[in-house]
Amino acid sequence: MGNDCLFCRIVAGEIPATVVRETATTLAFRDIDPKAPVHVLVIPKEHYADVATLGQGDPALAGELLATAAAVAEDEGLLGDGFRLMFNTGAYGGQEVFHVHAHVLGGAPLGPMLARDMA
Repeated sequence: MGNDCLFCRIVAGEIPATVVRETATTLAFRDIDPKAPVHVLVIPKEHYADVATLGQGDPALAGELLATAAAVAEDEGLLGDGFRLMFNTGAYGGQEVFHVHAHVLGGAPLGPMLARDMA
């Protein structure tokens, strides 16, 4: 991916991030605008635009991403009370950075999945 992808630039070390876990294929770092007491982003180092593209293009890497997210949840002490793992995909899904990333959220009750009633 070109220099315009924020997360590719973080992987390349061009932009600093507070890294909490790194594997050969994934990187996990704290969100700069956290929505919960624990808010960590988990990304593959290789660029995929969204979770659908990742799942179709490299299912093994998708599994590694999930394994890293689970390890982050354990490291952050979230397994006992629970946590939310969330992927935003596309404009309607609220995706802001088009490099697939999982949000690991926890540390307090998170409330409803959606901010508004869809009924």
